[in-house]
Amino acid sequence: MLRDLNTLRPGDQGRVAALNLSAEACRSLRRMGLTEGTAIRCLRFCPLGGPVLYRVRGIVLALRREDGGRISVRIDDGQQRFGNEQTKIK
Repeated sequence: MLRDLNTLRPGDQGRVAALNLSAEACRSLRRMGLTEGTAIRCLRFCPLGGPVLYRVRGIVLALRREDGGRISVRIDDGQQRFGNEQTKIK
């Protein structure tokens, strides 16, 4: 099932299916490791409409919500929730 990245809740994970952003934004995200097929996990929402934190390839990446709305992720139907990751960020 495909969904927008910004619909994931903390603890949800999926795999990047498509980056529907400008060419420049896609290049930047790919340099940071966000490529099609990469596993991504939502960690937490920042307050007041700030960015959302995701774990990608062992790093924490903050993305604006509007950018997350342009990234498609594939969710497995049998996905396991990993609980609240907020306490594990160092």
